Order: sequence, then structure tokens, then C-alpha cells
Amino acid sequence: MQFGIFTVGDVTTDPTTGRTPSEAERIKSMVAIALKAEEVGLDVFATGEHHNPPFVPSSPTTMLGYVAARTERIILSTATTLITTSDPVKIAEDFAMLQHLADGRVDLMMGRGNTGPVYPWFGKDIRQGIPLAIENYHLLHRLWREEVVDWSGKFRTPLQAFTSTPRPLDGVPPFVWHGSIRSPEIAEQAAFYGDGFFANHIFWPKEHFMRLIDLYRRRFEHYGHGAADQAIVGLGGQVFMRRNSQDAVAEFRPYFDNAPVYGNGPSLEEFTEGTPLTVGSPQQVIDKTLTFREHFGDYQRQLFLMDHAGLPLKTVLEQLDLLGEEVIPVLRREFAALRPEHVPVAPTHASLLAAAEASRNQTEQASR
Repeated sequence: MQFGIFTVGDVTTDPTTGRTPSEAERIKSMVAIALKAEEVGLDVFATGEHHNPPFVPSSPTTMLGYVAARTERIILSTATTLITTSDPVKIAEDFAMLQHLADGRVDLMMGRGNTGPVYPWFGKDIRQGIPLAIENYHLLHRLWREEVVDWSGKFRTPLQAFTSTPRPLDGVPPFVWHGSIRSPEIAEQAAFYGDGFFANHIFWPKEHFMRLIDLYRRRFEHYGHGAADQAIVGLGGQVFMRRNSQDAVAEFRPYFDNAPVYGNGPSLEEFTEGTPLTVGSPQQVIDKTLTFREHFGDYQRQLFLMDHAGLPLKTVLEQLDLLGEEVIPVLRREFAALRPEHVPVAPTHASLLAAAEASRNQTEQASR
């Protein structure tokens, strides 16, 4: 089981002080959070991709390359790579380059994005969001696996005898998660390729994501990648902790009430009751996170959102200390004890390389 954090990189005014960080401060704080995540023993740091205010992470590979140079162990990922508005050729090249720089500590999450105006900024039509996601990923999948690609489609110019460079590290493409909030077509796409499916699992009740994940698992098995319970699933989540739960609620409430994504909606209590948001003690975070397995089955990756809504960097770093010291060790132990032996762990570059080498050896032996 991999545990980590993801950031959307919002620049939000702190409602308790009235101070808004600069873009430079927010970008540097995201780097500090990534370094802290490795320090406290987390497995994954993931950043979103946004091209509109109030968000700053418009170039995830630039940030992740910088973080790669300052870390040694943590996996670097995206919380969304916009497969709809980004050229798949550029995605193929950027993430292969990042693979080499980070010695394989790279994967990525494909998504359509949830900001409508972005599409025309990149010459795309939001009404074609699903077809764009399907066609662009089909090309990306081939670019990483074929040395020379001839290709034509509906949404970009054809390719003739094209080779994407650099080639993936060790001939092994980065592992891909397909992230979705609401689209069964994306769950189907993940299942077709045998890739991972990441259920955002942030704003909506668990029943919604249970249906998406169940669809993905059934179709994963249908396409012959393994049994349904061997499908590769990731989940999002949100937490805010203090050792005393009352202190956590009191401190987080003004951030919740004024956050662009929360404010003027359900109360904090209603939101924590109906979604994965946990505001309380480390033990409460442990208890609620362990229920995710009951709803979704055994899964491979859990990412938490912790640096949003204007929370100051100092507070986020304190949250990471609590997460690394008091929460993750217990979750690792409990999830490991519950996972059946036939259910795979989350893919890494090393495990994917080993599987590729084993497959090659089997092919060679069969041909003798």
C-alpha cells in the first residue's frame, strides 16, 4: 500500500489572517511539502495541473524535476495530467525525460480536468472531452511502447515514422492511473489497458465512487488482466488533524467555511459525515481511512489532500508530521495484515521492470 499526498496548488487567502501568499511563495511551499513528505516516510508526492487562477502548477514536470533533484526515494506523480488539452507527444517526451532524471521514481494520473475555459485556451472543444481523452491516450500508449509510430486520428495532425525521445527508462513506460470524479468511460479506459484507476473520492458520497470502482474492477477482469479484486485502485481523501479532535474542528472550521470549494455549502459536520473528509485526531483519521477498504475492497494507493483552502505552510508541515508519525505506520500495518496474497501491491518502476524481464525470459524459453 502506498501512502502520499497530492496538492492542487491553489493560491487562497488565509481567512484567519487575511493574507494571500504570492505565486512564488505558493510554488516554494509546494516544494517544501514534497520534501517534508519524503522526510516523514510517505511514498508519493503528486501535483495537479492547472492553467487558470487561483492555481499555480501549470508545469508539473518542471516542479517534479526540481523535486527529483532534491529527493532520493519518494515517487513523483501527478494528481492530474490533462490528457485532453495537452499534446500526447509532449506528455510522452516530458515524462520519459522525468523518468530518467528521477531514476524511475515517476508515474502519472491522466484526467480531463474540471475547468471548462481551459479547453479553448488550448484549441480544444470541451464537448469532445471524452473522445479527446480516449484518442490522445491511445496515441500516448503507443508512443511509449513502439519505437516507430505511424498514426492518424481526429484531433491532431498525423504522425509518420515518428519516434518519441527519450525512450522510456529501461524500456518501461511510467505507470498510468486514470483519474475520474464522475465518468464511467474513464473507468472503462483504465480497465481496457490494465492501468490503474484513481477515484478522486473527495467531494461526493462513497456510493458514487463505489459504483465507478466496481465498474472498473469488473471490466478489468473482462479484458483479461486478472481477477476483479486484483485491479489497481487508488483513492483520494482529505484530513485535518490535531491531537485533540475539538481543537482540530475549531482550527479548521474557518478554512472550511471560506474555501472556494467548500464555502456556502453543507456544514463542516455534514461534509465530514457524507464524504471522506476527516477533521479530528490521528486516531479518527486512522479509523475512517480503514473503512475505505470495506467500501472499495483492497486497494493500492491512498493520497491525502492537506495543503488547500489557505492553510499556512507551517500548519501543513505540522499535519505531515502527525501523518508520518502517528497515522501512516498504523495504516501500513493494518492494510498489510488485511491484504490477501493474490492482491498485488502498487506498481513501481522496479516491479514493472522485473515483470517485463520475466515476460521476455518466458518468451525466449518458449521459442527455443
